Amino acid sequence: MQQIVDYFATIPSSHRSIILVGGIAFFWMAEYAVPLFQFKYNKIKHAGVNIFFTITSIIVNFVLAFILLQSANWTVQNHFGILQWLPEMPLWAFTIVGLLLLDLIGAWFVHWTEHKVKWMWRFHLIHHSDTNIDTTSANRHHPGESVFRFIFTTMGIVIAGAPMWMVFMYQAISVLLSQFNHANIVIPKWLDNAMSWVLVSPDMHKVHHHYVLPYTDSNYGNIFSIWDRIFGTFMTLDRDKIVYGIDTHMKPEENARLGSLLKIPFEQYRKVARE
Repeated sequence: MQQIVDYFATIPSSHRSIILVGGIAFFWMAEYAVPLFQFKYNKIKHAGVNIFFTITSIIVNFVLAFILLQSANWTVQNHFGILQWLPEMPLWAFTIVGLLLLDLIGAWFVHWTEHKVKWMWRFHLIHHSDTNIDTTSANRHHPGESVFRFIFTTMGIVIAGAPMWMVFMYQAISVLLSQFNHANIVIPKWLDNAMSWVLVSPDMHKVHHHYVLPYTDSNYGNIFSIWDRIFGTFMTLDRDKIVYGIDTHMKPEENARLGSLLKIPFEQYRKVARE
């Protein structure tokens, strides 16, 4: 375990890039081998839009990265945060508790908030507007959303008292798992069900991308499924009943054109329908 911690404490930027790009490449190939749905779309064109948003997310996080570093160092140096206040425990337990806390505050809570606060929803629905969910959809976030997701991640670091190595570990796991559960792949139902007791499985997350309520407001988890089960937001839906997108923006000219997507947060609010 110490070797893993040491690796993430000094992880080169090139390795973090490899995790991001390598994950997309791996699951992109897997989508050809074991597709969940046979989409009739231009996969390259679709990826181009989503990769644009991936790049803007990288830029936002790169520009603001020093804030994460300073926040993590401050919590450790000043013995601040939940992890710093807990009694001494094995390194593996310390890591799991820290990842759970980062996932709760930096992912689940901000995601839930985006669905409840109208002005935040306007930014987040760019992610939901994708009607062809695949692995490139994982980082389809408006630059504005990337900023307030970063703010919540920083809050998570301070409240959790997480050291920087744990933040890097969390980000690596988050990226790969998000690419996995967005990927247009099918795994055995028994395996997906078993996985969903601990982690956010592909079927679990794809319910969240169903185009109407109440499914849109469910399964907010990023890494761990425990938070949705605890807070009563866990839902299931048969694979063959899932329709991707968001009912307010089902037209291709609104959900597949980069210029239109960038403008959505500044347009009039549209209420999502309910089944």
